[in-house]
Amino acid sequence: MNDDQPVLLEKRGTCLHITLNRPRALNALSHTMVRLLDEALSRAEQDESIASVLLSGAGDRGLCAGGDIRALHDDARASGRESLEFWRDEYRLNARIARFPKPYVALMDGIVMGGGVGVSAHSGIRVVTERSRVAMPETAIGFVPDVGGTRLLSTAPGELGTHLALTGRSVGAADAVLCGLADHHVPARLLPALTEALGEAAGEDTSVAGIVQRFATEPPAGELAAQRDWIDGCYAADSVEEILRRLRESGVPAAGAAADELLTKSPLALKVTLVAIRRAARLDSLEAVLDQEFRVSSRAFEHPDFVEGVRARIIDKDNEPQWKPGSLNEIDDQEVARFFAPLGPGEQELGLAPGPTRD
Repeated sequence: MNDDQPVLLEKRGTCLHITLNRPRALNALSHTMVRLLDEALSRAEQDESIASVLLSGAGDRGLCAGGDIRALHDDARASGRESLEFWRDEYRLNARIARFPKPYVALMDGIVMGGGVGVSAHSGIRVVTERSRVAMPETAIGFVPDVGGTRLLSTAPGELGTHLALTGRSVGAADAVLCGLADHHVPARLLPALTEALGEAAGEDTSVAGIVQRFATEPPAGELAAQRDWIDGCYAADSVEEILRRLRESGVPAAGAAADELLTKSPLALKVTLVAIRRAARLDSLEAVLDQEFRVSSRAFEHPDFVEGVRARIIDKDNEPQWKPGSLNEIDDQEVARFFAPLGPGEQELGLAPGPTRD
């Protein structure tokens, strides 16, 4: 496989196998790929000969590392607007996947981050392997979890989702299942056989789910279940400052490490992310959450922390971002609220949910 065809389509029996095909870029999503995926799903929905869809990534490193961050960074530096249109189409694709009427199986093998979560974790049957590392790492680059990620994380048990959203940590198979980001663990060595079996399936929802279940095994032990006490206690706070205080005073070494980790993230991104998670928990649909995320992404795109975060973490890799503001106490509630306000004149809301976004 090469990157010349960024999305590969192959019909195997009644199953449409979609492969994200930018292995050298860890299958990062471009705007072209988002459009191709949307078109493929639209056709598959209407095609009676297609009974199910299987999504996988080319290569052996991961399903998808997220959106094309360098392209977004360059657009932001140039004060462009193409990224907003990318997100508009990407979020609509996320909503389509969530409501797709046929069995949609996502093989979340290897790295699955950001936009990769968006094209997989909203699907009906989500498969992780012992190689899976699933994350929404946006706060590290001055951004905020999107692609419906705030809804997914807001529904995780206790405060696990808040912990993952703020720290941006990746989780393995067991913890992905625990947090509601995946459904089944299948050993990576069995994925070819699972793919073949799905191509031979009759296509009924129970048949597809049953096939996946036949290949499923118990995943290697996770970490989060044993950490619920301090995570739930510390992250239930209403402010990032109070979360940090509780983490520091808990006396738990892992909590102290989490506090250290939070202090490396964009202070503004942390504050906006916490509010986004809390608001997402009160919204009544994925569509309403995506509408909210589009507002937040539009504002984060304009803020210098995004360009600086990508520079420091991905381009120059000096890991020394100069955040503005540089500390939590420099950010007031009004600045955070601006990220959630309706878009202004000349800006178009995403508009997936009927009526105004409610919380």
